[in-house]
Amino acid sequence: MVNNQIIDDRDARLSPEDLTALRDNLQEQRQFREDQLRQIAALPSRTEELIQRRSAAQTEVRVKLAASARMVLADVEAALDRLAEGRYGRCHLCRRGIDRDRLMIVPQARYCARCQQVREAGR
Repeated sequence: MVNNQIIDDRDARLSPEDLTALRDNLQEQRQFREDQLRQIAALPSRTEELIQRRSAAQTEVRVKLAASARMVLADVEAALDRLAEGRYGRCHLCRRGIDRDRLMIVPQARYCARCQQVREAGR
C-alpha cells in the first residue's frame, strides 16, 4: 500500500514516488542490518580454545558492531512505522517537515537539520 502523504513545507515535499523510494531504501537497510547481526552472531565459537584465542579487542569490536547495527535497525524500523502511520518526514522536535534532500540521504532521520545540530551541540 502506497502512502500518499505529502509534506507541506516548501523544501520538504515528498511525492508518492519519493515515499516509495524511501520505503524501498529503508527495507533494504533493514535487511542489511538483520543479515549483519546474523553474521556477527554466527562468527565461530566452536571451542573454548578458540574463544580464549580471540583477543579482547576483537570481542569488543564485535560487541560494538552488533550494538551499532541494532541501533540503526531500530531507527530504520521506527522510520518504516512512521511511513505506515502517515507521520513520516516530520521533525520530532519542531514538527516541521524534514528537508527532502536530507531524507534522501538519511531516510531514517527523526529530526530536521537544525534540530539535529541543536541535539548534537547539547551532548
